[in-house]
Amino acid sequence: MMVESPLRTSLANGVLDLTLNRPAKRNALSAEMIELLHRALEQSDLDSEVRVVLIRGAGKDFCAGADLDELLASADKSEDENVASALRLGSLFEALRKLPKPVIALVQGRALAGGAGLATACDLVLAAKSAQLGYPEIQRGFVPAMVTTLLRRLVGEKTALDLILTGRVLTADEAHTAGLISRVVPDAELERQASEVARGLAASSLSALALTKRLFYELDGMSLHEGIELGARVNAVARSTPDFRAALLRFLQP
Repeated sequence: MMVESPLRTSLANGVLDLTLNRPAKRNALSAEMIELLHRALEQSDLDSEVRVVLIRGAGKDFCAGADLDELLASADKSEDENVASALRLGSLFEALRKLPKPVIALVQGRALAGGAGLATACDLVLAAKSAQLGYPEIQRGFVPAMVTTLLRRLVGEKTALDLILTGRVLTADEAHTAGLISRVVPDAELERQASEVARGLAASSLSALALTKRLFYELDGMSLHEGIELGARVNAVARSTPDFRAALLRFLQP
């Protein structure tokens, strides 16, 4: 009997679809799945056919966070082993931000703990109206350690601390208001709207998207002056790209 991979991949019209494929475990992040996601992102960076990455979950939920069986087994491992394991998930969040191509999370059902971190590490988060997002680690006697850096940047100190200390789970509308979700759409419209956004990005200039994404995340922690200087440098680089010249000429044509 053939065992299905915990990560399904498909590429069509420039959109690489990555499906977390452990529906019986609510797509919990096993070590194997994390490694496969790392590998898929590395390959997508090198593959000129890939213009956009779309991450989704199979079944009812996006991702329930860490695999609890693996988490329990980690109690018997050394501190160094557990640090290395945690960093593989943390570096996955970084890889999503560093990838020069846009990454969209399509969230249905629940995105919890590390699953919420995975979704919010993506550039855009489209969520079904019925979706839920939260950080319930503390309710399991655990610490939401890897997701807190992202969460604090996204929602600010008071909201972030409320979410991680209480472990309360937000509705999609509440998560959108807090700044964790880009768009909330009717459940029946989620697939169509996500595909529409992905196709629109895939039709855009690769160099412009890459430069915009890099500028946006490098602005973290910069002063206004530093940000404007960085923007000027990126502006100058953008003017030298073939995409810029071609797009401008098309616009100017009568």
